[in-house]
Amino acid sequence: MPATKFLFWNLNRRPLAALIADLADEHLIDLIILAECEIDPSTMLRVLNRTSNRFHRTSGECQYITIYSGFPAQFVQSTYESERTSIRTIELPDRDPVLLAAVHLPSKLYQSGDSQAFECRELARQIDLEEQKAGHRRTILVGDFNVNPFEPGIAGGLHSVMSRQVAARGTRTVQGREYPFFYNPMWSHFGDADSHTAGSYYYDAGQHVNHYWNIFDQVLLRPELASRFDSNGLNILNAIGSRSLVRLDGRPDQQAGSDHLPLLFEVEF
Repeated sequence: MPATKFLFWNLNRRPLAALIADLADEHLIDLIILAECEIDPSTMLRVLNRTSNRFHRTSGECQYITIYSGFPAQFVQSTYESERTSIRTIELPDRDPVLLAAVHLPSKLYQSGDSQAFECRELARQIDLEEQKAGHRRTILVGDFNVNPFEPGIAGGLHSVMSRQVAARGTRTVQGREYPFFYNPMWSHFGDADSHTAGSYYYDAGQHVNHYWNIFDQVLLRPELASRFDSNGLNILNAIGSRSLVRLDGRPDQQAGSDHLPLLFEVEF
């Protein structure tokens, strides 16, 4: 079975329909997940379907997440919606059903690290409930977490680890309580050893501790999917065709695109 291709992008409320359509065409995207999207759906669909009639807007009540699907509507159904989280079940013919959880969690500008960690714990709890209802843990979690992979919210609240081997244990036990792991492949995208960028979001804070580059935009996978995940298909994109999304210093160019860089990944299921 060919892998399913996903695009996630926080648009920062920018009118980027043409760029999204170019990305979809260039990379043969199946599911487009957008945060802070204020593009009128009819406009987005007209541009997405300029050469075909493949995409439709999926139904959902999440204020911060919009999802466009290249699959027929009956194959992508909402199971849980809140202001910042949308959980869908994807059930394609002759494939195992999976859960797709898409999020845009509160910003560091408005919530403390402690509050962000609590939000991640609540998210983990909700995902666990949806997995129990679905009867499986084939879950893809993607979005703008506004938290780095190493921070307590992701590492502790969501029990996310950088090692596929560790995640393959399935669960961890802390103080007698069992928690399911997520595998987080985003760790390998920190730093500029293999790229002109060193993350997906740049912030120059006037503080003594400043990471400058952050990876707030992430995809996490349960071990059931991590074992079939090809890390070579995961990329933080800094260009669309010949059009650069970054400045000469590598930082996101907010005039050319968004203050976040798009995330491209593929999952086999």
